[in-house]
Amino acid sequence: MINDSQWFTEVDRQHGSAFSLRLKKKLHEEQTPYQRIEIYETEHFGTLMVIDGCTMVSDEDNFLYHEMMTHPALFTHPKPETVWIIGGGDCGSLKEVLKHGEVKKAVQIEIDERVTRLAEEYFPELCEANGDPRAEFLFSDGIQWVNHAPAGSVDVIIVDSTDPVGPAEGLFNEAFYRQCHRCLGGNGILVQQSESPLFHQALLQSMQKTMRAAGFAEIQTLTFPQCIYPSGWWSATLAGKETLSGLREEAARNRPFSTRYYNAEIHKGALATPEFLRELF
Repeated sequence: MINDSQWFTEVDRQHGSAFSLRLKKKLHEEQTPYQRIEIYETEHFGTLMVIDGCTMVSDEDNFLYHEMMTHPALFTHPKPETVWIIGGGDCGSLKEVLKHGEVKKAVQIEIDERVTRLAEEYFPELCEANGDPRAEFLFSDGIQWVNHAPAGSVDVIIVDSTDPVGPAEGLFNEAFYRQCHRCLGGNGILVQQSESPLFHQALLQSMQKTMRAAGFAEIQTLTFPQCIYPSGWWSATLAGKETLSGLREEAARNRPFSTRYYNAEIHKGALATPEFLRELF
């Protein structure tokens, strides 16, 4: 919502908080068949994408989210060759996935093609890997894709979705997790953005319980800063089909690509569980 022409403000009424960014101008606005997308130029955070009134991605801090949604899972799987990204229309997660030379194929399944086309126009740095021959783009329903995909056909599934409402609601239930479990091969890993560990504890608790009910053997939730999202603190939850065998620490330390946030120490530290989450889980 806009309270003043100079500011974008996202209000979290449930938790009595709000986050604001000073604007320079609105660059784009449209209603797609799925959601309302707005693009702004901000004073200090670069370009900002907003979907249905919620901040999605900014130039300033997107690297935190995209690196933590991808590298922990890829450096935990022993040999991640095939990766699916459910959602991820801004292509930032795809860019990080394709930094891994062992990845042979990365399929991005995004329901709303306009998110990707607008990212290509307004966030070109996130789309630098879109021409990589290992990348495949499907603009369709990720739930239906998973339901019809062959069993054991993927190593890592990254659910890079919006909040669990609207088009993304079906990505947080047991039926979807069971289908992901079926599609994953041995040592397969599902990783999903799991909202704020401070504001959305009921969702985190439900996700872990539901993932276990769907057959996943080991669950880990990692946390990281994300200032444009509610509470400024975010999480991703990893679910191992058989086990989460542990960080390939040497590979993470000697990675042949650059990151701005992720490293082996951050990976290990992000898995440290605060006491209130230990009690919750």
